[in-house]
Amino acid sequence: MTAALDRVPATAPGQGVRGPRELLRAAVRRYGPVLAFFGVLKLAGLCSFLYLLDSAGDFRGRSPRFGGGAHAWDVLGTWDGWWYQQIALHGYDPKLVPVPGATGMITLEGNSAAFFPLYPALMRMASEVTGLGPYGAGLLVSVLASFAAALGVHAVAAWFGGPRAGLAAAGLWAVWPGSGVEWAVYSDSLYVALAAWACHSVMTRRWLTAGVLTFAAGLGRPTAAALIAALAVAVLSALRDRRDGTLRPLLALVLAPLGLLGYLGWVGHRMGDWGGYFTLQSGAWAHEFDYGKQTLDVLTSVPVGHNGYLFPCPFADVVGVGVVLLALVLLPLLLRLRPPAVLVVHTVLTLALVLGSQQIFANVSRYLLPCFPLFVPLAVAMRRLSLPVQCTVLGIAAVASGSYAGYVLFELGVP
Repeated sequence: MTAALDRVPATAPGQGVRGPRELLRAAVRRYGPVLAFFGVLKLAGLCSFLYLLDSAGDFRGRSPRFGGGAHAWDVLGTWDGWWYQQIALHGYDPKLVPVPGATGMITLEGNSAAFFPLYPALMRMASEVTGLGPYGAGLLVSVLASFAAALGVHAVAAWFGGPRAGLAAAGLWAVWPGSGVEWAVYSDSLYVALAAWACHSVMTRRWLTAGVLTFAAGLGRPTAAALIAALAVAVLSALRDRRDGTLRPLLALVLAPLGLLGYLGWVGHRMGDWGGYFTLQSGAWAHEFDYGKQTLDVLTSVPVGHNGYLFPCPFADVVGVGVVLLALVLLPLLLRLRPPAVLVVHTVLTLALVLGSQQIFANVSRYLLPCFPLFVPLAVAMRRLSLPVQCTVLGIAAVASGSYAGYVLFELGVP
């Protein structure tokens, strides 16, 4: 497999390929090892996660909406997954409904408008095509999107260090803290797939593709604001240097924010409050931008064993603190590689948006999954490992990820 990877170009399709069979064979040679490696690691992590769930058995006493169910795998469709299933079944009814007599932080009833529409729309489409229910359709979309994300992460890392670095990066995406939601009824895999390929499209100067993917990402997550800003910086740089003409970069720049702004505008219009989305996030989920106050509170409390901060989940928060510190270590290592501006802006702004927000801190490991460029320095270093050693290291991490990336989120935290 190593030899096959090293023979295939990292950033350009094979030249001189003719006919659909040859194209298919070239694609299998190029992408097959990456997909197989990623799939095996994810399967190992999922089996480990389900084993831990079944062994502990706590899910059996919980609500099917809040981390429970009749079977261990039912947990994959709870918490946010329950909301996505409701949207896929019933659509949206955006409202700001006060909680009677509420005086604390939570003053509004939860509403599905807090969840962006692309993922549940694909769930509904998959359900209609396959006949699966919302749970099965959600898992199908997430699993397929996770493979697309793995290929995108591979492509970005291979741009720096070749196919071996790309393979390592795809493996890291499979085992990273928070990766337990990649094969669950959650939108994270879909968003990372769009973000990774959008960044790669900018890096390879395919502006219209980048614009369309960023538009779609804006229909998937509010943190797409970071991706939109990253594309804007890249477009302005291209226009300044007079590369690629004017029309295609400008079209990408115009198209990119329309998904995010369109959904926020639609929700605001339906609620009769143009800031309704943010009002709902703050009043129903206590999720708002606080310039890092909550994050600082956690970072100064967890190391000394205190849990007087907002929404404490002690063990999950230890993992979250470790992820934040790891990200802060990897960021300067990424900058040393002199990456394209699109990767720098996307990563730094995503970090700023996540760490600058008041939220359930236990979720920070999955909120930082879009910071996939941070995988690149590790992936470039890991390409020096032989394939058996690389498989062993990531294989052990995959089994362990059933705990730190799955069980910690779904059972010891509130994902």
